[in-house]
Amino acid sequence: MDKIKALFKSKVFYLSLGGILTAGILFALLMDLVIMPNYTNYNRGVTVPDVTKLSLEEAESLLERYDLRHEILDRRAHSAYPANYIIDQAPAPRQIVKPNRKVYLTVNTDTTPMTVVPNVVSMHLRNAELQLENHGLVVGTRSYESSRFRNTVLRQSAAPGDTVARGTVVNLAISDGLGSRMVSVPDVEGMSLSQAQQAINRAGLRVGEIRFQPSQEHSPNTVIAFSPNEDELTEGESLFLIVSERFDAREEIEEGAIIDDTTTIEQVEPDNQDQPQNDNE
Repeated sequence: MDKIKALFKSKVFYLSLGGILTAGILFALLMDLVIMPNYTNYNRGVTVPDVTKLSLEEAESLLERYDLRHEILDRRAHSAYPANYIIDQAPAPRQIVKPNRKVYLTVNTDTTPMTVVPNVVSMHLRNAELQLENHGLVVGTRSYESSRFRNTVLRQSAAPGDTVARGTVVNLAISDGLGSRMVSVPDVEGMSLSQAQQAINRAGLRVGEIRFQPSQEHSPNTVIAFSPNEDELTEGESLFLIVSERFDAREEIEEGAIIDDTTTIEQVEPDNQDQPQNDNE
């Protein structure tokens, strides 16, 4: 205990402590003002030159003069540029970057490069877009359909595994996430076709196959029956409709409905029945 008291009363202790603190402060200043600025090129910047519309050789030379590196990121065919000319660059022109920064170049090619279409079905939309872009494809239209998992790809216009030109547009059908609940099925029997379609859409369902059937009991374009005839369905499901047409009209089928070959027999029978009546008269 006496030794500790003597230590705190010693001038050597305080001189040593002051020397340590001074050395620490000087080291911090050295790091802040000399070492770190030189290491990180602090307060130095390079304005990225515009190398688009230049040949690859000219672009490489210009970037070297600006103390910048480069890498060819992609090669694409573009009719507005000669072969081996720069189409695009990243970072963009006039941006300020650190010396020795790498500039990524997209170079025009005189032949259209090909790529294999990835399978993006069941992927989240954002992941699907990234996959297509990484393969050099362009995401086209995005149509939405009722399904349970929101923003999930349901279909793609280009078949997975096909070899296509880079830059090909791929359209996507996306889930709107509305298929997770049950909805009441409207009773559309007896409605006109247009009224039935509106009622089905308002209920969150879709009109599927429509089959036309001759009928003497209903006016034309009236819904005779529909299926499935349930109280509730999962939102986004489709209803099959049977719709009346003139009895003496030839039966028309929409979207692959099954043709009823008995139609011509039903149309002829009234004429056969009328003939004996004319004979009696």
